[in-house]
Amino acid sequence: MILEAGDRWGGRCFTDTRTFPIAYERGARLIYAPDANPIAKVAAELGFDISTAPPGQRLRVGHRNAREGEMEEFFSNLVRCSRAISDAAAGKVDVSCAQALPKDLGGDWRPTMEFVLGGFRCGKSLSEISAVDFARSGERDVAALSRQGLGPLLSKLAFKSPTQFFSPVTRIEWGGRVVEAEARGSVLTARTAIVTASTGVLGSGKIKFQPALPARHAEAIGKLGLGSYERVAIEFAGNPLGLQSDDFVFQKAADANTAALLANVSGSRVCMVEIAGKLAANLAADGEGAMTAFAVDWLIGLFGSDLKRAVKRTQATRWAKEPWVLGAFSAAAPGAAGARKALSEPVGGHLWFAGEAVHETLWGTLAGAWEAGERAADAAIKKLTGRP
Repeated sequence: MILEAGDRWGGRCFTDTRTFPIAYERGARLIYAPDANPIAKVAAELGFDISTAPPGQRLRVGHRNAREGEMEEFFSNLVRCSRAISDAAAGKVDVSCAQALPKDLGGDWRPTMEFVLGGFRCGKSLSEISAVDFARSGERDVAALSRQGLGPLLSKLAFKSPTQFFSPVTRIEWGGRVVEAEARGSVLTARTAIVTASTGVLGSGKIKFQPALPARHAEAIGKLGLGSYERVAIEFAGNPLGLQSDDFVFQKAADANTAALLANVSGSRVCMVEIAGKLAANLAADGEGAMTAFAVDWLIGLFGSDLKRAVKRTQATRWAKEPWVLGAFSAAAPGAAGARKALSEPVGGHLWFAGEAVHETLWGTLAGAWEAGERAADAAIKKLTGRP
């Protein structure tokens, strides 16, 4: 039995097919490393169209595209910073990613590097992220897309599973020989259970564990807090940005008030402004209007004021305010590199946690959630059958 707090399957995979004339991903969008990704294999077997995401990136410097030399600086600084974080991860102390950045990194590139590697990649500022956790993360340079969307894919996979929607679990009792889960005033009893709630929900106390979770698990949840990553989708009349289908654009930023842009998604006139980190959290708290206003003003700063007249429809996510999510994806705090492994350990011999936060290398990805779920399911089956 699946106890689902909301009204749909998929959690942070949510494909909106109503707002715009395309399948618009409000949450997870990419299938990383598709050649080895179990999701890509399953999607192909089910007849979903999987295509490689365009690899190119653009960089805006003020109102113009970056020159060749500036693009070289951008990529070389990304490599330098990533290498410095990896080198720091080999040390005896798990420092923050911010502490690991090269000391001679030019001040005019630092805000850009901090956004691309911090907020954009991890949902948090580099000062809040473990260098070891960052360095362990799997390669994410090559990715694929599902034309029909990830939401429909997960719904098709879950369709035959017995599910109770609108059933947020408020209590889990695990101290005896069985597990009891209370939802909507009813109690279900099982020999094993897998909890896939986000660390945001787990840390909020929305689910009361009886007895309290072991300190090792409770500490891991606290150290794997969710970052913030929000998306403002804007449908334009025409192509006022002058960009190609699926062009991806970063800004050479002067401060933390920056974002990224995916233009003309799948050949449409829908563009997505990706906002992350503390800026995303603050804007989400202020409401959808504040998020949209920032996104439009940011685009005007890069492409000129004429585009404002071309705005047709907009939509902004607010994952930080979704009551059964409360954020984007997990990033381990400095010194907490072992938290994911700790959270993967069984509780009382018959309760497991699963989800992206439990995977040591694919955290923050659908594949990580999938593989963590499979591992937990295998462990539960072994417990039920008594097989080694």
